[in-house]
Amino acid sequence: MSTRAIVLAAGKGTRMKSTRPKVMHELCGKPMLWYVVRALHEAGVGEIVVVTNPFIATYVEAQGLAGVLQEEQLGTGHAVQIALAKMAPRSGPILIASGDMPLVEGSLFREAIAALDAQTALALVTASMPLPSNFGRVVRDDGRVCKIVEVRDCTPDQLAIDEMNAGIYAFDEAALRLVIGNLRSDNAQQEYYLTDTIELLLAAGRAVVPVKAEDHRTVLGINDRTELAFAGKVMNERLCRRHMLAGVSIVDPATTYLEPDVAIGRDTILLPNTSVRGLTTIGTDCEIGPGSCVLDAKIGDRVRVTHSFVTSATIDDDGRIGPFAQIRPGTRLHRGVHIGNFTEVKSSELHDGVKANHLAYIGDATIGRDTNIGAGTITCNYDGKAKHRTTIGENVFIGSDTMLRAPLTIGDRGATGAGSVVLHDVAPGETVVGNPAKPVRKKSTAE
Repeated sequence: MSTRAIVLAAGKGTRMKSTRPKVMHELCGKPMLWYVVRALHEAGVGEIVVVTNPFIATYVEAQGLAGVLQEEQLGTGHAVQIALAKMAPRSGPILIASGDMPLVEGSLFREAIAALDAQTALALVTASMPLPSNFGRVVRDDGRVCKIVEVRDCTPDQLAIDEMNAGIYAFDEAALRLVIGNLRSDNAQQEYYLTDTIELLLAAGRAVVPVKAEDHRTVLGINDRTELAFAGKVMNERLCRRHMLAGVSIVDPATTYLEPDVAIGRDTILLPNTSVRGLTTIGTDCEIGPGSCVLDAKIGDRVRVTHSFVTSATIDDDGRIGPFAQIRPGTRLHRGVHIGNFTEVKSSELHDGVKANHLAYIGDATIGRDTNIGAGTITCNYDGKAKHRTTIGENVFIGSDTMLRAPLTIGDRGATGAGSVVLHDVAPGETVVGNPAKPVRKKSTAE
C-alpha cells in the first residue's frame, strides 16, 4: 500500500508582501508547491491532499491533486484535522509536509517513512540551523525527543537550542487519528499546533524518533523574498550540477540559469549570462551564450546561439544564431540556417542553408533552401488589419534593403535588386528592381 501525504499550503505568507499566495511564488520557473509535490512523488507517495486557501485551489486542481479548503487559519494542527476529516481512514504511514519548502528532496521523505516501525508513531525531521531562527526548537530529555516548542513560546534557554523542527513528519496514521482531536490552542498564537501531538503520543506509550537532515538548507521554509532568492540560488546550483555531471559544460554556474524541465545533450557548452528555461531541449555539441535566453525551444546538434533570444521555436542541426538575433514563436529553422546580427524571425519556416546574416525582419514567411536574404530586408506582413504570408523559393537572392509586401510569392532562382519595393509576385528565374519593383528587361541580340 502506497504512502499518503498531506501538504500544508493554506498560509497567506504576509511577509512576502504580495497579492500572490506564498506557495505560488516561483524559483527556477516553478512554484514552491510544485517542488514539494515532485519530491513526494519521488518518495513513492501515491495519494496527496493539499490544504489550500481559495487563491491556490485552481492550481491544485489543475495539477490533478486533491484539495481541502482551510477557511480559517487556526494552525498546522487544525489544517491536518480538516484534511484527515476528508480522507478515509486507513493503516500505514502518512507524511505531513509544508508547501513552502521547495528544497526538500524525495530521499528525505523516504528516510522519514523508513524510520517508522511497530513501536514508533512519529518520525520527525530535525536539522541543526544557524541562530537566531524562527523554527520551533526540539527539546530532548536524555537524548530522546520530548516536545517541540514554537519560537513565541520559548524560554531564553530554549531559544539557544540549535536543533530545529523542520516541519516534516511521518506518522502512523492510526496513531495520529487517535490524538489529533485532543490538540489545544492555549499558546501565544492561540493556534492548534501539530507539534503538540508529540507529547500526546509519548503519553500514550508510543515512540517518537528524530530524523536528522544532513544539510539544513534542504528544509528551509520560505517566508520572504530574500529567503526565496536564496532558495532559488541553491536550486539553480543543483540543476547546474546535475547537467554538468551528465556531460554538459557550464562555464560559470553562478550566471547560468536553468529550470527543472530542461534537457541538454552531452558536450554542449553553456556560456555565462545565459538562461535555458521551460520545456527546452538542446542537442549535443552546441554552444549557447554568452548572454542568451532560450525558452520552450527545440534545438538540434551543433547549434550556436550567441547573445540572442530563442522562444518557442525549433532550430535544426548546424544552425548559427546571432549575435543579437531574436527567434520568435512558431519559427522552424531547418539544417544549417544562419541568422545573423539584429535579425528577427517570427512564425516562419526557413529551409536548409538559408542565410539572413544582417539586420532583417522575416515574419510569416516560408523560404526555400539555399536562399540568401540581404541586409535590411523586411517581409511587410501586416496591412493594418491582418497578417499575410510571404513565400520565397529555393536559391533566391534578395538584395539589401528589399521590402516584400505580403501576400507575395517569389519563385525559385528569383532575385531582387538592392532597395527594391516588391508589390507583386516574382516568376521563377526573374529579377526585379526599383520602387515599385519591375522585371529587368533582357536586351535582345538585335539591340
